[in-house]
Amino acid sequence: MSLAAQIKPVADNALGTLDHLLAKATENGGDALLGERLAPDMFPLSAQVRIACDQISAALKRVTDSTFSLPDEDDTTLAAARERVAKVRAALADQSDDSFVAPDRTIELALPNGMNFAMRADEYVRDWTLPQLFFHLTTAYAILRAQGVSVGKADFLPYMMKYAKAAAPA
Repeated sequence: MSLAAQIKPVADNALGTLDHLLAKATENGGDALLGERLAPDMFPLSAQVRIACDQISAALKRVTDSTFSLPDEDDTTLAAARERVAKVRAALADQSDDSFVAPDRTIELALPNGMNFAMRADEYVRDWTLPQLFFHLTTAYAILRAQGVSVGKADFLPYMMKYAKAAAPA
């Protein structure tokens, strides 16, 4: 499977879910929700959104010829958070499938805590990028849920509605 096929549809679905959740937050609590967190030692909702977006932005730089970069923008409003998500989704959609590196290309990843990793590009996407994206998406969902925003399973998987079929008659 190509890297484009591995990352583009999955990341777009996840970022679409994040945008959907932020829309629900706009309707049910507003910008104050961006400062909420699940535990004192966890990042707030604003950081969960930023980090989720940054995972895809970083992946585009590592596994394509992309020069896409997210500026340090205001993340104090839900509108700004949704715009950030929209920019990443657009960059992902605009990236041509043939611009992705070979799946066996070595990717080096250095974390701020000093840990370093070397893995194939397909491993980087599968074992780092997508799990990180879903961790921060799930945490954003959990923060909103904990703050009383009316979200449920259907809000975590809104893209599944395109596959829905009418119920069989009883």
